[in-house]
Amino acid sequence: MSIYLDFEEPIKTLNEEIEKLKEVAGNTELDMSDKIETLEQKLISNTIELYANLTPWQRVQLSRHPERPYTLAYINAMTDGDFQEYHGDRTMGDDKAMVGGFGSIDGQTVMFIGQQKGINTKMRQYRNFGMPNPEGYRKALRLMKLAEKFNKPIVTLIDTPGAFPGLEAEERGQGEAIAKNIFEMMRLKVPVICIIIGEGASGGALGIGVGDKVVMLENTWYSVISPESCSSILWRSWDYKETAAEALKLTSKDMKRLGLIDDIIKEPVGGAHRNHEKIFEITKKAIQSYIAELSSKSSDELIKSRIDKFCSMGVVNE
Repeated sequence: MSIYLDFEEPIKTLNEEIEKLKEVAGNTELDMSDKIETLEQKLISNTIELYANLTPWQRVQLSRHPERPYTLAYINAMTDGDFQEYHGDRTMGDDKAMVGGFGSIDGQTVMFIGQQKGINTKMRQYRNFGMPNPEGYRKALRLMKLAEKFNKPIVTLIDTPGAFPGLEAEERGQGEAIAKNIFEMMRLKVPVICIIIGEGASGGALGIGVGDKVVMLENTWYSVISPESCSSILWRSWDYKETAAEALKLTSKDMKRLGLIDDIIKEPVGGAHRNHEKIFEITKKAIQSYIAELSSKSSDELIKSRIDKFCSMGVVNE
């Protein structure tokens, strides 16, 4: 049974009406096809209108929708069935919140790296709710260097509420691990494509977020801090999270307008959580087009344009 957020109630009501009519038609000889078709058309138009006018906070809610697909779902759907996950940072251990490995898209070998949240309570605990420790970022860097060694493009799928904030993570060098990843990703000699598929919070996202193409799915967010944390710092309460979401300019449209991302991947009608197969297909085609575009550039061109792009962010010419 589908899960609906508060603002999706009109869609839920129409869906329930359609299901009831289909049930009646199935149990009787009454022809309900015209009524069902009318309601289905109304459902599509209402859904398009609703999602076209979402507030920043509503998009934050969508990015966290429990039915939204996570990193491994994308990887398994987009690859040719040959994804091989690698484990460990060769120093501390294997961080289950960060996954990665080689897989091929229509014969093109790609290194996939991303945060994995977990699909149920047990798996979320196992994956640490998608919040990597330092060893997770060091594993990610190890895999990036492996891709560079074999001259294979890198695709990172970002979906995290932030790097793990625990004392033990700080003791093991959380800040250093993220900073080193940012430094090293700037100098990678292969194409790097970063896609925010859910939450893109703080350094937790930026630790695998430096690329030639940084793109966001339509209903995701990317910011230095979550709306709730921002609200708690400024107003000492979570009650102002909607105001914070508006002020942070964290939506894909805001990020594109400010020049902080390169592109927006449009989601299917109703969001990625309503049509997994479609969003997998759309994302796969986007990745293929980005790889084709970037493959024509030399290593020196990739590095220079990547550094220039990030160095120009926040620069204002008067």
